[in-house]
Amino acid sequence: MNEFTEPSGRDRRVIAIANQKGGVGKTTTTINLGAAMAEQGKRVLVVDLDPQANTTTGLGFSPRELDRSVYDVLSQTASTEDTVLATEVEGLDLLPSNVALAGAEIELVTAFSREHRLERALASVEHRYDMILIDCPPALGLLTVNAFVVANEILVPIQCEYYALEGLGQLMSNVELVRENLNPTLEVSTIVLVMYDARTKLSEQVAHEVREHFGDRVCRQIIPRSVRLSEAPSYGQPITVFDPTARGAVAYRQLAREILL
Repeated sequence: MNEFTEPSGRDRRVIAIANQKGGVGKTTTTINLGAAMAEQGKRVLVVDLDPQANTTTGLGFSPRELDRSVYDVLSQTASTEDTVLATEVEGLDLLPSNVALAGAEIELVTAFSREHRLERALASVEHRYDMILIDCPPALGLLTVNAFVVANEILVPIQCEYYALEGLGQLMSNVELVRENLNPTLEVSTIVLVMYDARTKLSEQVAHEVREHFGDRVCRQIIPRSVRLSEAPSYGQPITVFDPTARGAVAYRQLAREILL
């Protein structure tokens, strides 16, 4: 891992990127927001907490070839320090995932202090980073609860398509439960509109509805629907590396600046 200046605890932010609806751009946002923040001089750790491991492959690693993953860290058979990988983006590290993580939901059920496993795992490395971004699975199981326990904030990507707000009421209720019982500082701080297609009236209507509902928690920057954004993961690169001048790259840089303000 690269040398760096240690951030102060006051400046460190842990953001869980969550939405109980699948296919809404959580992984795309995690990868590209992390890369854009690193590009702007922040030390960033991305945590892939989804057994599908799309964030891991999207950052250039093969889950099948990993010696260890976040599953081993949560199972306490490997240290976080030994599991974190440096990506090709300077300042951006990854705590990777693989399919073994699917078993963690069942194995953690009987584990002592099961909701705090990720919190304990990150305690040994969090001082090294300005930002920690956690890509959550699309369900409120024990993995997502672990993310919510360690996070200060939740970022919710919402696609500008039909049924965009489906499941968000349940997400908010679950966040409230975690706040009341496990993490009183947790808040849904940021809503990001993604997959925006300026050619359709539906995108415009959804964006208007979301802004009316969530007010100033909705970021001004909108992420456009983009073929290049869709292609980048197959090359194992963030859009800022794959096509630095693409609309998606520009949008995620602007989003990073907005969130870092």
